[in-house]
Amino acid sequence: MNIDPFPKPFSCKEKASIKYPCSWLYKVIGLNEDALRKAIHTVIGKNNLIITKSHTSSGGKYCSLNVEVVVEDEESRMGNYSNLKNHAAVKVVL
Repeated sequence: MNIDPFPKPFSCKEKASIKYPCSWLYKVIGLNEDALRKAIHTVIGKNNLIITKSHTSSGGKYCSLNVEVVVEDEESRMGNYSNLKNHAAVKVVL
């Protein structure tokens, strides 16, 4: 058996299998916690979601919130991501 001492980098050619509906977690990063909470409520709504504070940068400029919500399908999961990402109060969505 010939084992390559330098394995090739991992590459994902298949789409991850996600069973819907499922709970999904977004990390939303911005400058102002209140503005982020308003953005999340505007995009996702106020029902059936949990928002928890994740982190504030050492200088206090940035904060991040975890948003847990049940998504019904890939379209709604990606729609939430895209709409959060495009909101003016949001700098980054993970």
